[in-house]
Amino acid sequence: MTSDKPLVLLVEDEPAQREILRYNLSSEGYDVSIAENGDDAMVLVDEIGPDLILLDWMLPGVSGIEICRRVKTRRDTSDIPVIMLSARSDEMDRVRGLETGADDYMVKPFSVQELMARIRTQLRRTRPAAVGQQLEYDDIILDGETHRVTRGGDPVKLGPTEFRLLTTFMEKPGRVWSREQLLDRVWGRDVYVDTRTVDVHVGRLRKALCKSGGEDPVRTVRGTGYALG
Repeated sequence: MTSDKPLVLLVEDEPAQREILRYNLSSEGYDVSIAENGDDAMVLVDEIGPDLILLDWMLPGVSGIEICRRVKTRRDTSDIPVIMLSARSDEMDRVRGLETGADDYMVKPFSVQELMARIRTQLRRTRPAAVGQQLEYDDIILDGETHRVTRGGDPVKLGPTEFRLLTTFMEKPGRVWSREQLLDRVWGRDVYVDTRTVDVHVGRLRKALCKSGGEDPVRTVRGTGYALG
């Protein structure tokens, strides 16, 4: 599972609602992982690193509001968008959900089309290239829809892996990615690749970006990994 498709973690215990949402998310082109309770949700947050969480408030065991609090108070997961789904329509419940850290709050029953629009809005902020937006960093431009890259107006030829690497870097400039994180994001969590492979492809990316001149924009962080800028 590579970075081409955003990965949505759906946390919902009601089977019919879960299936409707899973179907619509898949139809929109998202990869979907499912948890039926709060405990499983937290395990999956760590295992798969979702790009967005659709979170039901009323869950068996740990509540959705508590899951939201845990996700948003952890430094490594706080930037994952959380959309809370709840039958609680009272204004105070909505305020509580948002104050706990939810990025959006929808009251059941809701329009599936509206939910999909709100998901796209959140992903434009955190995974812009995956929803077809153009990314820019210094003189580098990456078009997520056409899969084209230019630097200083000159085309940059990249293989699929190097393109995904650059996309990952450009979506979060300045963030330091470990080799393990890049393996999960770029190659996929179900593929075994040696961490040294990351170094090889970063080297190819650097060579392609600097072919027409210009400084190397990829920074090596000794003992940790790589960052853009």
